[in-house]
Amino acid sequence: MVKKLLLITSLLWGVSLHAVAQNEASINGYVRDAATGETLISANVALLENNRGASTNTLGYFSITDIAPGVYTLAATYIGYEPFQREITLKPGQNMRVDISLQPNILQGEEIIVRSQAEEEELKSIGTAQVQTELIKKLPAVFEADVFRSIQLLPGVKSASDFSSGLYIRGGGPDQTLILLDRTTVYNPSHFFGFFSTFNPDAIKDVRLYKGGYPAEYGGRLGSVLSIYNKDGNRNKGTSTFTIGMLASRLAGEGPIKNGSYMVAIRRSTLEPLLAVLRISNPNIPSTFYFLDFNGKLNFDMNKDNKLSIAAYAGSDKVVFPFADDAEFLLNYGNQTISTTWTHIFNEKLFSNFVVTGSRYFNFPEFSFGGTPFERRNNIFDFSIKSDLEYLPNERHQISTGIWAGSFLLKLNDRFDNQDSFSSRLQADYASYYLQDTWRPTDRWKIVAGTRVNYFSDGDYVRVEPRISTEFSLIERIRLQAAYGRYNQFFTLITNEAFSGFDVWLTADEGVNPAYGDQYVVGAKTIPFKNYGLDIELYYRTMEDLFELDPFIPDPAGLVYKDLFRVGNGYAYGMEVMFEKQVGKLTGFVGYTLGYTWRKFPGFNVEFGNDDQAARFYPPKYDRRHDVNFVATYQLSRKWKVTGAWVFATGQAYTEVLGRYALHDGPFTPSISEDAFTVGKVNASRLPDYHRLDLSFARTGKFFGRGETELQLQIINVYSRKNVWFQSFNFDSNPVEQSDVTLLPLIPALSYTVKF
Repeated sequence: MVKKLLLITSLLWGVSLHAVAQNEASINGYVRDAATGETLISANVALLENNRGASTNTLGYFSITDIAPGVYTLAATYIGYEPFQREITLKPGQNMRVDISLQPNILQGEEIIVRSQAEEEELKSIGTAQVQTELIKKLPAVFEADVFRSIQLLPGVKSASDFSSGLYIRGGGPDQTLILLDRTTVYNPSHFFGFFSTFNPDAIKDVRLYKGGYPAEYGGRLGSVLSIYNKDGNRNKGTSTFTIGMLASRLAGEGPIKNGSYMVAIRRSTLEPLLAVLRISNPNIPSTFYFLDFNGKLNFDMNKDNKLSIAAYAGSDKVVFPFADDAEFLLNYGNQTISTTWTHIFNEKLFSNFVVTGSRYFNFPEFSFGGTPFERRNNIFDFSIKSDLEYLPNERHQISTGIWAGSFLLKLNDRFDNQDSFSSRLQADYASYYLQDTWRPTDRWKIVAGTRVNYFSDGDYVRVEPRISTEFSLIERIRLQAAYGRYNQFFTLITNEAFSGFDVWLTADEGVNPAYGDQYVVGAKTIPFKNYGLDIELYYRTMEDLFELDPFIPDPAGLVYKDLFRVGNGYAYGMEVMFEKQVGKLTGFVGYTLGYTWRKFPGFNVEFGNDDQAARFYPPKYDRRHDVNFVATYQLSRKWKVTGAWVFATGQAYTEVLGRYALHDGPFTPSISEDAFTVGKVNASRLPDYHRLDLSFARTGKFFGRGETELQLQIINVYSRKNVWFQSFNFDSNPVEQSDVTLLPLIPALSYTVKF
């Protein structure tokens, strides 16, 4: 299968190499930040005289082909940077190489928070969002700036609680989002029990979220894609940054090397002194706790047409937590990734990159209760190769094609009381091939059509996924968009919201079909006023053959693999609105989401007296009808800035406890009395609505005249809203006592950053 995919791709390459026009000219190159030399993703480049243009790809490269010889004005724009213009003369058959450097606009760079590019020629694609790393660092955060917490403020993205950084996007769970770091799959990107993600904001260059209807170049998940790229490193001068925070401290350095650059970033928890003080009065505070992150990247330009980069990440959490006189648990989990990318420019019409990736996820939790131990050994190893090709046969078409093939190994072993209770070893090979064409039949129409073919060895599954999206410029400031796609998923995540270190991934296999679903999206992207953007999207998606461990199986030991699962389906639909202000002292956005999501599994939520298979749809816990997010930044003065985030959400669904009853001695009951309780329909009740205001005050300055500093004071939950996490019940009392377990109280946080 893989050999056939490689042959098809090679044939396309061979044909394209002979397709260069004889008389028409072309221009290509990279767009970079003039201050750091970092390439800029989705920068816009155009020739003003003929309105021909292109956007840079994920490696910062652009190409404009089939240009009539003549004199032109080459222009480049990127939000937060000064516009670039230069007069060029193109001769017949000339292939001009121009690498563009854009100067940062300091004032704009501080004011832009979420980059929608609504004022640029190329609006973002349907269902996508890009988040500036500056937003991640400036937003109020509980102890630590976090990528996932920032993304949760976007329309269509929900959080499970204050204590979870999991992404619930358009009705899907965390396992339905493919998370890539430098094109490498990350399986459990969380720290501190899932409190925040593993991505160090000092190391991140670009964050791009495809919420739905994503193109054929991505696959493997039912719902969405989050693609994150590490910084390449400053190519002009060496710099370093040090941040001291309440939860963690960070150290980062970057700089030039011969024909390239490097970047290194380290983050470690600094909470241990506080825990030691708290343990004096509370013995249930963790006796050991720390997490550690390392990000590194090395780039080397072999020549103007060949570039090589190596990126690596390693992170882990270790916790020892006593929770009773004779009980404690130990957590040890983390991720390791590495990727090597070779970028090659064949000619002005043909661009390629080749990637080799490796990813490991491990978790080794241990429990001890009353002297009885429980241990788990869970490892995931994923090694893959990728190849992507971009070909521009003419000004109307841009063809993309590529392969992704690899091998996945999952090892899981559980021991209870020093005896093996469950053991599994799953190994699967996978491969995919995609072909996609971006077609611009006229200046007002853009059509992206493609197909992805997936192969998964366990079960010998082959799945075909057609994708199409269209965009129509109704008038200059209004673009209408629509998309459809079929998606498949060969993995499922068994997760615990309270402790993400217990997460276990399982795969499809013979008798366990992969999940699949269709997505339908329509939207409009507009510029109602100068410097403002308004985006509206409607979506509907189906989820079929959802497979997860059957919670009603008392003991999985000895069961055939396919008998461990239950299979169900679901659907979701909703509307997202985002209104943003991009320029001025006051910038920010208001996002609103109206969302519905439903699930159904056989034997679950069955009406009394009905057939066991006559289950009813129910909303999962993360279903919320309304979400409102208001984010704003105001430049108080040259040195002072305030950022605020107010969020509102409909209360989460939960299953209500209706009452308690007792079984006493009788002819058909045990001789020992037993307490039991009755519950309502699954997730038919709602907790109170959730809302919270967070503020951040930042002051910039100088560090003894040698470096730049920033002091950041944050206040989480300013008006101390007692948001309910869940309800607890005391069954020792009669009647039963019910109480609310609340989320975060008012929390102040302080951090100090020095940059040399």
